[in-house]
Amino acid sequence: MSQPPAAPVHRIDLHAHSTASDGTLAPAELVRAAAEAGLDVLAITDHDTTAGWAPAVDALPRGLALVRGAELSCRWYGGQRSIPLHLLAYLFDPDAPELVAELTRLRADRERRGERIVDLLRADGIDVDWAEIHAAAAGGSVGRPHIAQALIRAGLVRTTAEAFEPRWLGERYRLPKEDMDVFRAVRLVRQAGGVPVFAHPRATRRGLVVPDELIAELAAAGLVGLEADHEDHSPAERAHVRALAGELGLVVTGSSDFHGTHKTVRLGAFTTAPEAYERIVAAASGATPVAYG
Repeated sequence: MSQPPAAPVHRIDLHAHSTASDGTLAPAELVRAAAEAGLDVLAITDHDTTAGWAPAVDALPRGLALVRGAELSCRWYGGQRSIPLHLLAYLFDPDAPELVAELTRLRADRERRGERIVDLLRADGIDVDWAEIHAAAAGGSVGRPHIAQALIRAGLVRTTAEAFEPRWLGERYRLPKEDMDVFRAVRLVRQAGGVPVFAHPRATRRGLVVPDELIAELAAAGLVGLEADHEDHSPAERAHVRALAGELGLVVTGSSDFHGTHKTVRLGAFTTAPEAYERIVAAASGATPVAYG
């Protein structure tokens, strides 16, 4: 007996975070929220970790496909100043040795950095507890948003945005963190059968952005796509990214970069076209999307 045709995929959000890094929804809550938001496909892309994959798969609602991914902390060292950037890695083998080693290194540095920030806060008489913050990360990747939540619980700030102001984590209590060279990151993701996509590449409101020439070099090195539709891109920046992707033959994606209550953007606020999603899946050899059933 022939199988019925697969249901068409319409709403695809390829960038979302859970409590495994700096989101406010647990992985199981995240996939349920995605289904309630009417999404057909969701990518879980926590910072430098795959810790949310298994609980997300276990809780996957009917009708939702899950793309397992991560957002890698990277840096370009080729300019007068090094520039931090984020690389979305989709459908890679989570057991690939070199990539696992790099992710482990990045998470360990995040943890050391978090503990040092807490030490600075406590030295100024601010009563936050590292053990409590570490526990809140639940084995995932510790980040400044976890410390922001501790400041909120202590009644010192009202919101995550306030916690990231210069007098708090935005400047006074901000410390540098380790990143991965972006060319190494692209190579390791491709070696692991994954698909690398440059996250919010033109978001000038976040700080310095890399030149188009670098993106062309990354495309030659194995970069597959550019995230164009993102809340931190202006309409002109989205158009620029789309035009550049067209010139370089790269996939164009759109996504919410959902973090829960850390940001106001909702799941599905920006989405990826089905044909772009199909190109990403076709380019992967490390894993496939997981669907209910």
